[in-house]
Amino acid sequence: MASFTIKVNGTRHTVTVNPDTPLLWVLRDTLGLTGTKFGCGRAFCGVCTVHISGEATRSCVTSIESVDGKTITTIEGLSSDLSHPLQQAWIHEDVPQCGYCQSGQIMTAAALLAQKPKPSDDDIDAALAGNICRCGTYNRIRRAIHRAANEVQSIQKGGRR
Repeated sequence: MASFTIKVNGTRHTVTVNPDTPLLWVLRDTLGLTGTKFGCGRAFCGVCTVHISGEATRSCVTSIESVDGKTITTIEGLSSDLSHPLQQAWIHEDVPQCGYCQSGQIMTAAALLAQKPKPSDDDIDAALAGNICRCGTYNRIRRAIHRAANEVQSIQKGGRR
C-alpha cells in the first residue's frame, strides 16, 4: 500500500491503495464516482474512458501509480447538471439505449472536440473506433458530436445557448 494524490474533477484526493490498482477502481470504489464503468478490463471497449491531463485514457489499465499528481476528469466532471454541450446533444439526439457505454463515448468525444472543434465524420469515426456500443447507436453518436461542435462554435461566436 502507498499513498497517491490525484486531482479529480477539480478536487484533490489522497488515496492509499496498492500501486498497481487500476484508476477505474480508485474512482469507483475509493472515491465513489460510479459514472465511469467497467467493461472489458483490457482497454478494448472504451467504457472506462476518462481524461488524464486532458487526454482520453482507458482507466481500467491505468495504474494509480502512473497518474500520481495528475489531473483527472470523469463524466461527473464535465458538468454537475448535464449542461455540457455534449451531454445536451446526447439528450437531444436520444443517443443512449441501454446507456452503459455512454460515459466512455462522451469522454472520448470531449477529448476529440478539444483537439478538433469541427470534426468531420471520418475524424469522429477514427476517434471513437475503440468505443463499442452494443446497441449500435453510432449514427446518433455522430450526430450528437456534430450538434455539440456546432453549439460550442455558436457560443464562441456570441450565440445563445
